[in-house]
Amino acid sequence: MARRQLIECVPNFSEGRDMKIIKQITDEIEKIDDVKLLDVDPGKATNRTVVTFVGPPDAVVEAAYQAIKKASEVIDMSKHKGEHPRMGATDVCPLIPISNISMEEVVEYAKKLGEKAGSTLDIPFYLYESAATQADRKNLATVRAGEYEGLPKKLKDSHWKPDYGPSSFNAKAGATAIGARDFLVAYNVNLNTTSVRRANAIAFDVREKGRVLKIKNVIQRDANGDAIRTPGALKSVKAIGWFIDEYNQAQISMNLTNISITSLHEAFEACRESANRRGIRVTGSELVGLVPKKVLLDAGKYFLEQQNRSLGISEEEIIHIAVKSLGLDELGPFDPKKKVIEYLLAEDNDSLLVNKNLTDFANETASESPAPGGGSIAAYLGSLGAALGTMVANLSSHKRGWDKRWEEFSKAAEEGQKLKDKLLHLVDADTAAFNAIIDAVRMPKGNSIEQQARKDAMEAATKNAIEVPLDVMKTSNDCFPMLRQMAETGNPNSVSDAGVGALCCKAAVYGAYLNVKINCKDLDDASYVENTLKEAEGILSHAEKEEKEILKIVEEKL
Repeated sequence: MARRQLIECVPNFSEGRDMKIIKQITDEIEKIDDVKLLDVDPGKATNRTVVTFVGPPDAVVEAAYQAIKKASEVIDMSKHKGEHPRMGATDVCPLIPISNISMEEVVEYAKKLGEKAGSTLDIPFYLYESAATQADRKNLATVRAGEYEGLPKKLKDSHWKPDYGPSSFNAKAGATAIGARDFLVAYNVNLNTTSVRRANAIAFDVREKGRVLKIKNVIQRDANGDAIRTPGALKSVKAIGWFIDEYNQAQISMNLTNISITSLHEAFEACRESANRRGIRVTGSELVGLVPKKVLLDAGKYFLEQQNRSLGISEEEIIHIAVKSLGLDELGPFDPKKKVIEYLLAEDNDSLLVNKNLTDFANETASESPAPGGGSIAAYLGSLGAALGTMVANLSSHKRGWDKRWEEFSKAAEEGQKLKDKLLHLVDADTAAFNAIIDAVRMPKGNSIEQQARKDAMEAATKNAIEVPLDVMKTSNDCFPMLRQMAETGNPNSVSDAGVGALCCKAAVYGAYLNVKINCKDLDDASYVENTLKEAEGILSHAEKEEKEILKIVEEKL
């Protein structure tokens, strides 16, 4: 079965103060089936709103079209003022590949949007970035040069004939750039100054384009007469300095066009270093729009490493470190659940066992329902064993006098976190596997075709109900090396916790083994059953040996 294609659209509308106008535009987006509105980020000083939505390509194209159309009706560019460069009611409308789709395919959807909008709306449209039809249209800054006020003259230049739509000036809607590009992070760094000149000096220090080379205040030029530039510190970064009335401070406004080349924390640190050299202090920063989770996890891990602290802590803790280190909450509350793409795309599911509190989980297990049962409990026991070993690793990495060993224990804690998270996933996977068997049992069996379909479904569901606890066995078994390491070399004050972790993991292996064995009874595939039971018995034997040896180490240290 073909995997679902997803693209993201991040249109920027030239209105950031009147939320009634913005809502009229976003209402059009939300009317389109299968499209999910992720974020609406207005800025008063820039008088600009960045909207983010995601969905299947055709649905996103339709939503983008309706948003552009509505913006042209409710925004009057002849009255627009704001700090950010702009040329239209919908200033830019980039499409971004998210999953199972190539950039080449996204380019075709950008063209599809441009063609539809250009043929029905009285607005000039330019294609930029990967969708650009001319080399000098690839860079958005070049396309937008002269801004709204320069459009009447620009549109008379045959070189700047729009890719779609008329060459005539639309005083109300201006012009729009439609693009296909990789993920871009819009990021502002806050300064303890009101000087735009000084903010720009820092921006020139860090941006890839750098600054024009001057000697004794004379611009230096090459043989072709072009100005020679001194490159900035960061690749794939565009930056300018500006003053924001709303905050009464200057900022460095950046676009990180390739976060695999320059990360968020690298941009922050480069700005901080440049500011320090100039007697200025970075006070915090601001994310405009959304970011992939990896951006904040990488930042959090970077700052933890600077502190010689363990990286083997929860995802939530790592992101908290990133937020505090980057000062993302300086200008207002920062909620990762509203700024991280993966969190916004995740379906809220209160029915998941791992989302319940301990009391509700225990009560659900104790109820008359057959699921969750022993398989889910075994997986949860394994996750607790992994968590205990991880705790010992983190305590060891912070132990006074062991500062030089923090990296050793950090690696162990990171491994423990991965094992814990996998086992937590298997808690619900086991219950889902059991429910799939029940669904298969309930299938109709009125004729031979239905009977065969039911038999095939039961066979597949039963094999899955064997594979899941077998995975619990393997993953719980994988916890023993880390637990042994913590018992042997970890913080001696926590050696008993390593022992309890070993007990939990052994119980998890044995409990999951019982589920493998009982489900194998219902399978007709004798060869599969024989091989599976042999593998499971081998894992169980290893777990029993590991538990015994780890407990011996623990007892000797108590």
